[in-house]
Amino acid sequence: MTRNPSEHTLAPGLYIVATPIGNLGDITLRAVDVLKNCDLVACEDTRVAGKLLKHLGISKPLRRYDDHSDASARTRLVDAMRTEAVALISDAGTPLISDPGYRLVVDARQQDIPVTTLPGACAAIAGLTLSGLPNDRFLFAGFLPSKEKARSEMLAQLSGIDATLIFYETGPRLVKSLHAIERELPQRTVSVARELTKLHEEARTDEPAILADHYTAHPPKGEIVLLVGPPPPAETSEMEADALLMKALETLKTSQAAAEVARKTGLDRKTLYVRAMELRGK
Repeated sequence: MTRNPSEHTLAPGLYIVATPIGNLGDITLRAVDVLKNCDLVACEDTRVAGKLLKHLGISKPLRRYDDHSDASARTRLVDAMRTEAVALISDAGTPLISDPGYRLVVDARQQDIPVTTLPGACAAIAGLTLSGLPNDRFLFAGFLPSKEKARSEMLAQLSGIDATLIFYETGPRLVKSLHAIERELPQRTVSVARELTKLHEEARTDEPAILADHYTAHPPKGEIVLLVGPPPPAETSEMEADALLMKALETLKTSQAAAEVARKTGLDRKTLYVRAMELRGK
């Protein structure tokens, strides 16, 4: 392959390249550099990839690789990586997050082919940061099933996880999913993040029933990040609180014990401190 003088040679291997999810300005300088200097771009849709490369002023051979690609297509890409730099991109965001790149990475690593990742835009993380929901612990669970029974079963399986849940969803299925969350995950705060990084970006955070009413009246389009806040803290009886305080007081100072139990139960720290002083006195 003939290269322009401004290009430099990339070592053969697989390059996982994150692309913008809406605003084309969100592509990184490193991603542009790799796309300019790679030998081949593997992509979900050659039309979508072609638009991005045209915007960047780049022309590269494109090879489709998506959920419908068979093992032989994956083998051809892995074979190409032995002598060429192959960039893997998704239609939008970070490859492998709800797309088929996982198997390609596994095969490349099994063949001792170098794999390099270029971090960048990711709708799940963008939605989380915008939602106002707790972000110290979260679980990304991909797309919810399209069938009602399977969707309810999946939500029920995740109900006990003490973390913010992140799903991808489509506009036509959003209201059904909100109703399912209302049934299966009661008392949860939900956020719908859409049009991320675009002009009309929004994140509506409310009760699922209220959000369902809104999006019934204003049907959304495109792909959506659907987030569900963690379950509310379970109510703790006075006896349970005392037991937790006594246990904490075995190794911690009074103030530290009160803070520790407050963190675990959601009870008021000052009230727990007073009770801890009483228990220590006894």
